[in-house]
Amino acid sequence: MHGRTAKGVPRWALLAAYATTLTALPSGVWRIAAVNLHAPLLERTTTPPTGHGPVLFTGLWYVVVLSVVSEVLAYLTVGLVSEWGEVVPRWVPGLGGRRVPVLAAVVPAGLGATVLTLLFPYALIMLSLGRMINGTRGTGVLVHGWQAVAFAVTYAPLAAWGPLLGIVTVHYHRRRRAQGV
Repeated sequence: MHGRTAKGVPRWALLAAYATTLTALPSGVWRIAAVNLHAPLLERTTTPPTGHGPVLFTGLWYVVVLSVVSEVLAYLTVGLVSEWGEVVPRWVPGLGGRRVPVLAAVVPAGLGATVLTLLFPYALIMLSLGRMINGTRGTGVLVHGWQAVAFAVTYAPLAAWGPLLGIVTVHYHRRRRAQGV
């Protein structure tokens, strides 16, 4: 499904890329189970938690789309260690067979790694302190007891997404530059 591993990719980089895809999976499963399948993973309420801003996105579709988009974005890290991250697959109209410019992969991946490395650990720390992301006091996600443990276990891997993406991105850049591309 990922295509062939690119030449010169060490095993650690391949494992880091696959690990990146697994960082977004548990939280997506938690969200879908809690919101769409009504698993008892959070307290139900009809009003937003204290300190919560306006609810911009609602509905069951939003949770599924958010989870799928997160997983697809995490999966793009695999492109940094696969042949399709160096040469656009032939089936892509207009671009198939062309080499991927190094900066076309490195710049978005590097920006993504930076944002994710700053965002997720910060958000998780703020939640654990009983604050909203903007720093104001609030209840945040309404979980208690075992629900809080389940939430922490499924969301904590997100903190590794940015650093793993950053490591694989640096390796991709160095490897491609060493190849003279």
